[in-house]
Amino acid sequence: MTHVNIDNTLEVQAIGVKALNDALGPVGAARFMRQCNFGYGDYTKDHQEEPDISEEEIMSMLRDFRNEIGVA
Repeated sequence: MTHVNIDNTLEVQAIGVKALNDALGPVGAARFMRQCNFGYGDYTKDHQEEPDISEEEIMSMLRDFRNEIGVA
C-alpha cells in the first residue's frame, strides 16, 4: 500500500483519480467524478440543456485534469 500524505490535498486527489482510473477506466472514472458533484440550481432544467459529451471530450477533460494536478 502506498503511503499518502492526507494533509496534501493535491496528493490525495491525484492518487484518488489514479485509483478510479485504474478501477473504472477513464470514462467510468469521469462519470463517477461527475456523479460526486454537489448539485445546485434547477437540475432538471440544467440537465435538459446540457449537451451530450463525447468520449473524446471526456478523455480530453481527464487529460487536462491530470495535467493540472500533476499526475502522469
